[in-house]
Amino acid sequence: MSQFDTTAPFYAAYRPGIPKKAVELLARRMAGKEHRALLDLGSGTGQVPLALAETVTEIDVVEQDAGMLSEADKALAGLPVPVRLHNSPAEQFTPPASYRADLVTVCRAFHWMDQGVVLSRLESMAAPDATVAVMGDGSLWTARTAWTDALRALIQEYLGEERRAGAGKTYAAHNRPYSEILAESAFGRVEEHTIAVERQWVTDTVIGYLYSTSFAARPLFGERVEDFERRARALLDEHAAAGGLTEHASFQVVLGRRG
Repeated sequence: MSQFDTTAPFYAAYRPGIPKKAVELLARRMAGKEHRALLDLGSGTGQVPLALAETVTEIDVVEQDAGMLSEADKALAGLPVPVRLHNSPAEQFTPPASYRADLVTVCRAFHWMDQGVVLSRLESMAAPDATVAVMGDGSLWTARTAWTDALRALIQEYLGEERRAGAGKTYAAHNRPYSEILAESAFGRVEEHTIAVERQWVTDTVIGYLYSTSFAARPLFGERVEDFERRARALLDEHAAAGGLTEHASFQVVLGRRG
């Protein structure tokens, strides 16, 4: 069982998309190239390929969770470029020997991966001038506002102090910056971009978002899920009435290329 079992429909409906400035940044890396193959690792429900569909000429989606991949299949159906779906962990994805990706993206998923293995395997499947982009932002667990602090405390009341990572697991944070990890790989020419994002939430979207996560998925609450949701909605409604549910996030884009 993966940490995202049961969450895929909520993920597809409620996870924030990729900021426009990040899409434009990646599109510039592909400008002028005739061959623009996108390899998206840990794709989830396909948000990155969907955002970049007009920029690339072919797409490979790699996702180990079958439910997530099914949602990606629905989201990417009908695109005017070839889309290939691979139900595989990033560490085990093996394309044809002749395959070369021009852009490799990992969004909100690198922390789940064996990063050294993934970057090593990319050496043989990325084009000589390919860009590897590792992207992500915080979550409503890591956000620091009055309403997210209160919400996190409520989750901890039900599930314990430590951040959960699915059933029976706690989240192991990565302490090293992704820029350092990329700098030690074959894609050691690194640049970082930080994009400020302001998101406006409402009670329904916060609840849907929580159920999309590994730290507050519905099954974690067991028989207490309805009680939790009732209290979470009351808390969120109160904060919404007092000043709104605003999140200020920083979306990080770390780009690596061969030296």
